[in-house]
Amino acid sequence: MVGPTPRSDRSERSGADDDSRYTTANFLAALVPTALARRLLRVSVETDRQVYDRDDPVEITVEFKNPLPVPIDIPTPEQRRWGWTIDGLLEASDEDRYTRSRPSSFSFGGGERKRTSFVWNGRFERHRGDYRESVVPDPDEYEIRVFVATHEGSFRPSDSTTVTIR
Repeated sequence: MVGPTPRSDRSERSGADDDSRYTTANFLAALVPTALARRLLRVSVETDRQVYDRDDPVEITVEFKNPLPVPIDIPTPEQRRWGWTIDGLLEASDEDRYTRSRPSSFSFGGGERKRTSFVWNGRFERHRGDYRESVVPDPDEYEIRVFVATHEGSFRPSDSTTVTIR
């Protein structure tokens, strides 16, 4: 007598793997419309100080939080899930940034927080043909903005803070 087929054998024969199975979390996430998930996702950005001398590095901490007790999934048109700008310049550079145009998503479990820190070297990168220049900003206020890389024309969760360079 042949017993039940082990689960791993069944998935191999069907061509599916365990990651593609429909779970309760997938079901609950599907109940939250994408537009609502984008509006509910919380983004925060902070720096280690508010005032910096010219050419000082700026430590930036970013947090993304799903306030819902159910998972959410935010589609992104490219592999970039989130990004940052300094006064509108992506990653403080005027260089074109290329990411794979394959769609992706930024996924969160119920109540999940994602936190990361990085350092902006305190300079703007300028590109003029083959010539690259690292420019120390003039004394002034600069906006640091962090955003979720959603589709053009859709709500983009973001937060910003301002630092002063003296």
